Amino acid sequence: MAMNDLVADQARANALIDSTAGWVVAAATFVSTFTVFGVAYSFGAFFGPMADEFGSDRGATALFFAITTFLYFGLGVVSGRLADIKGPRPILLFGAVAMVLGLVITSRVQSIWVGYLTYGLGVGIGVACAYVPMVAAVGGWFEKHRTTALGFAVAGIGVGTLTVAPTAEWLIDTYGWRQSYVILAVLAGVLLSLAALGARRPPLAHHQAAAAVPLRSLLSGNRVFWVLYTSILTLSVALFVPFVFLPDYVETQQISGSAGWLIGLIGIASVVGRLGLGALAARIPVMHLYQGSYLVLGLSFGLWIVAGTSYGVLVVFAVVLGVAYGGFIALAPAVCAEAFGPAGMGAMLGALYTAAGIGGLVGPPAMGRIIDGAGYNAALTVAMVFGLFSFAVLFLIRPETAGRR
Repeated sequence: MAMNDLVADQARANALIDSTAGWVVAAATFVSTFTVFGVAYSFGAFFGPMADEFGSDRGATALFFAITTFLYFGLGVVSGRLADIKGPRPILLFGAVAMVLGLVITSRVQSIWVGYLTYGLGVGIGVACAYVPMVAAVGGWFEKHRTTALGFAVAGIGVGTLTVAPTAEWLIDTYGWRQSYVILAVLAGVLLSLAALGARRPPLAHHQAAAAVPLRSLLSGNRVFWVLYTSILTLSVALFVPFVFLPDYVETQQISGSAGWLIGLIGIASVVGRLGLGALAARIPVMHLYQGSYLVLGLSFGLWIVAGTSYGVLVVFAVVLGVAYGGFIALAPAVCAEAFGPAGMGAMLGALYTAAGIGGLVGPPAMGRIIDGAGYNAALTVAMVFGLFSFAVLFLIRPETAGRR
């Protein structure tokens, strides 16, 4: 009887894979990533006003973003595993509450050190609960169209960046940074609640979780895992620099043009990268596209270095970096699924993304110190070196094992 039940469950699951129900989950993931990353990546607009009010230097203020990034990627291993067990909906709702409270309380802080705690925990937990669990769920709902569905789902990150960063800039100019955080909190609460309506665990999630590669086996000697981990860590040291410092660069260089729209351009270009490279993955090996994204992202910092006071060159930089960034985000789950299989993907992605948390914790504050001491070109050169090194690391994965489960 148990065998018959298992066969029946498998038949029902096969009917749901790549179905309309899966696309509903992908759409819900789009909304959730739109919301949480739109809020997180709008921090650059708050950077200057907060630094001015608290009298802090670039390195200290960048810790807001760094701690938040570390928490939302670091906690992904916990939220991903919980989602494998409980499903993504309760985890997403918990994250919504955390983000709303974090933003509201941050709007009331009188010390930057208290802000580290309130903003870091609130936004960090919010993103951790809305990103890895939802993306992992999408991966479990699809097989034939997995890369396309994942590309669409995480395109919300880019659209959110495009929409929220310029909106935050306008809100700050109109209402001040404190009231702007309250407004973002209300919007985040509404959108994440809507996303939770479409959050559903994948078919046969219980059986998949039981069949997943144990995390301890990945951490104890899986060479592919550690190569991917190292490459993500070193790339992330450079990746988040524009989101924190590009608005400050535009202001200090007295460049005519909106910094918020530059961040927004990174977002919309990343959508092109997510959808375009996700579609190409059906024709070109995923690992090759993944490596290309790393190479282009590292080289893009050369454009920022030569930009000087040219807003036009900064626009080109934003577009090039955005496309490469979109490829990295869209292809990482597909690379993970090819290497280890889709079973228990929440925990696996969460473990892998702790690398981005460490890179995000180290990168922005370190770059802020370099900018304060040696200027922007020195920091951007260091960022480019880290980006190119992360590309080189990927070649440690042998082609014959890159797509092996």
